[in-house]
Amino acid sequence: MALIPASWWSGYTPKRIITIILCIFAVIISYADRSNMSIAIVYMAKEFNWNHITQGFVLSSFYIGCFTTQVIGGMLADKFGGRRVLGIGSATWALFTLLTPFSARVNIYCLILCRICLGIGEGVTFPCISSLITKWFPPKERSRATWSIVVSIFIGMTIAMPISNMLGSSKFGWESMFWVFAIAGFIWTVIWYFYGKSYPKDYSGISKDELDWILESKSSTYSKDNLERYQPGSREYVRKIPWKLIFSRREVWAIFLALSYFFYIIMGFVSGYISDYAIHQLKIRVLTATYLAKTSLQGLLIITIGFALYSFQISSTNVSPMDIAPKYAGLIAGLTYTCCMVPGFFGVALTGWILEITVNDWSIIWSLSSLFYIFGILFFGCLAGGE
Repeated sequence: MALIPASWWSGYTPKRIITIILCIFAVIISYADRSNMSIAIVYMAKEFNWNHITQGFVLSSFYIGCFTTQVIGGMLADKFGGRRVLGIGSATWALFTLLTPFSARVNIYCLILCRICLGIGEGVTFPCISSLITKWFPPKERSRATWSIVVSIFIGMTIAMPISNMLGSSKFGWESMFWVFAIAGFIWTVIWYFYGKSYPKDYSGISKDELDWILESKSSTYSKDNLERYQPGSREYVRKIPWKLIFSRREVWAIFLALSYFFYIIMGFVSGYISDYAIHQLKIRVLTATYLAKTSLQGLLIITIGFALYSFQISSTNVSPMDIAPKYAGLIAGLTYTCCMVPGFFGVALTGWILEITVNDWSIIWSLSSLFYIFGILFFGCLAGGE
């Protein structure tokens, strides 16, 4: 069967395209909701007289909430479908985005609690989308679908920054950043309620050609041994999750280590010595953003190149849970993103502390980040598999 059946060119819009577009907008809005704080905190710190340490705690509190719902979100999405879980999550993050300005004016503790609740809502996003992609896309198209989601992350941040800056400097003040993105979140939630579906068979109006393409492609790609009792497109979910099997696979650990940089805490103690030895004894200038950039434009160019190369890594590692365990893609993605929250929480708070005690010396931050990337990708390259 052709990748795009000829009948689709007669005005029919593939339902899986509608689904992935909605998921793309979910990621864009969710990342805008979490990113606008990095702009708003400049205005808030000035108004409330916050130091770098306080700012670090405000920014990192989001990850506490995310940490709590990644795994359960993936499990629920695999078992009950991603539509309902993602819808509840989006309504939650939109609500607490709206409440952020009000909580900030109460006190710092109320704001941190609000950010934690925002993280709880957003924590289910990626595990749900990973589960949805395995239901909606045949294996031949999953990398493209995953890539579109990865790109959406950067689109969300790119959109959030200029809009937040514009709103923050307007007569409406920094509070308007949260109001605008909260409204966008509520609008998306309503649209998702009507047009989002967990399974292809549930989508009214889906063509037989598209449904056959999704199901038959899965059947022809996965062997009976891979799938056990799994039937493509079905709602079957083994009640007893094979935790021992999941954690015994090197491919699963490769994904955990590559995305979460599990050695963050350990490396925090030794990376300084490694950096000093490499720079002063070996005379290696490996951290180009830190040591080659002499102007802000040069720094921006180097970082841009780095992010462009980073897109190859993140798209490949994000599709891995779908390749190695499609039935438990949401669960494994949830476990992976839960690991990601650990460096997210400690990293942001640690960044604020380092900047406070070193009088804004960013070279240490870039050096640590580079080392974590190197160790993460080495482990992924050695341990990962695609089957």
